Amino acid sequence: MSPNSEPLEDEPSAENSESFGEILSQFQKSHSHKTGVGKQLQGTVVSVTPEAVYFDVGYKSEGILPLTELQGQTLKPGDKLPVSIKGRDADGYYELSRFKAERPADWSALERAFSEKSAVLGTVTAVVKGGFSVDVGVRAFMPASRSGVSDSAQVESFVGQEIRCRIIKLDVADEDVVVDRRAIVEEEELATRNRRYSELQEGDTLSGVVRSLTDYGAFIDIGGVDALLHVGDISWRHVGKPSDALSVGQQIEVKVLKISQEGEKRRISVGLKQLQPHPWDAVARKYKIGDRVRGTVSRLADFGAFVEIEPGVEGLIHVSEMSWAKSKVRKASDVVKPGEVVEAIILGLNPAERRMSLGLKQALGDPWADAAEKFKIGSAVEGPVTSLTKFGAFVQIVEGLEGMIHLSDISAAKRINRPADVLRPGQMVRAQILAVDREKRQIRLGMKQLLPTGLDEYVAEHKDGDIVTGRLVDDAGNVELGDGIYATCRLARVAPAANEIHAPSTTDLSALTSMLQARWKGASSTPAKPEAIRAGQVCSFRIVKLDRTAKTIELELA
Repeated sequence: MSPNSEPLEDEPSAENSESFGEILSQFQKSHSHKTGVGKQLQGTVVSVTPEAVYFDVGYKSEGILPLTELQGQTLKPGDKLPVSIKGRDADGYYELSRFKAERPADWSALERAFSEKSAVLGTVTAVVKGGFSVDVGVRAFMPASRSGVSDSAQVESFVGQEIRCRIIKLDVADEDVVVDRRAIVEEEELATRNRRYSELQEGDTLSGVVRSLTDYGAFIDIGGVDALLHVGDISWRHVGKPSDALSVGQQIEVKVLKISQEGEKRRISVGLKQLQPHPWDAVARKYKIGDRVRGTVSRLADFGAFVEIEPGVEGLIHVSEMSWAKSKVRKASDVVKPGEVVEAIILGLNPAERRMSLGLKQALGDPWADAAEKFKIGSAVEGPVTSLTKFGAFVQIVEGLEGMIHLSDISAAKRINRPADVLRPGQMVRAQILAVDREKRQIRLGMKQLLPTGLDEYVAEHKDGDIVTGRLVDDAGNVELGDGIYATCRLARVAPAANEIHAPSTTDLSALTSMLQARWKGASSTPAKPEAIRAGQVCSFRIVKLDRTAKTIELELA
């Protein structure tokens, strides 16, 4: 307390030499409950607690002002503030208010307050039909609609409270007084908001309390004024909904991002993450192209998946970088799901634009790198049919690696016109590796090569140089060696088919006799030329080349 402070009414000086008992008696007498009530004073802040501010108001006891009445205003010891006395609490502290109001002493005071529309002090004494009974020096009625109280739980606790209200009806003859608290509360809130708006500037850092949560953000009380904290400004980390990061009643520090006015509405946008360093500021020195990173799939789009590798730093895995398979990934959800943890390789990095390109398939390794070593020609593989074409079927051997079965390699038992006649997408098949071309990223497969047939036995029982018997099937040199066993023969000349030899229309016996004699005579002096074979003729052949892997046989006439 300041030594120059003047005591209220007849307050005893601290320098008097009376006994402690006399001083206490005089103190209690001069500081009854109503001593100084309504008087406007200049208070000096002594201390600040999480609940209230203590003031030196020039009396032996300090005054106490709840923080809620400051409505966001920040005070520190030594600051001065106009306050008025409402009364004394059970601990002997003066109860303070920021707003001046007096309790009327008589009817003339009531009439003056009514005509001037000034605020008066009153005490809620009871709940009555339609509202409350209030003591403002006389009994007054306050309608429930003008009380500013709507919660039923607040109604019971409202009784006994000292309030500031305005007289809206005064009939001296009938002693009828009606008061309104709601108008005073609304005026005070408006005055507080206007003062608060005038104090705020973009870039200010303020302390606020989370008042409510919505799907798109949180409303923050920054001292009697609500500000919107958008969900995107809560954290550098992706936040799905505000309730994942905040709770009602939580006290936080926020930064004023924007103050705007639309008509009579004023809007304040604040940010929480803006008080923290931006994670991308350190990306350039922490990551480089080619690094393997681990992150969580935060969200999906038609063109890819976003992966958060640290709070506030996301990279994009394009659908084209999700699989080595030739069949393109149509949508990201076919490969990854939100919340899934994945490993990826950094393919591109642009800290200035805060963009990072990631590759999922690169982290798995290129399956073609060692395809020739892993899949030897002649070995058998198994996998699902991924797609069908007119000329064959594609089969997945491992993730990202497919082989093609040509139409001619599907079956050896029957002729296949379309792959769809015997195969369907998703069907599991066994096939043999026929060829591997790493440069062209092609693997040729065959199904018929794994099917047991008479050809298998024939190939196993014969070798190059063997003399075999077969029937020439056609003029192209195809030879049937057995049931379902075919080979090709290199022929010098094939005789025309029987139906192509035209006999003379009339028989000339003398000419035929002369021709036969000439042939018999010529046989004794000139070797006979080998006759050309015809389709359907059975002959002896020599095996020129027998390919056990491809199961093909090449012949020549023996």
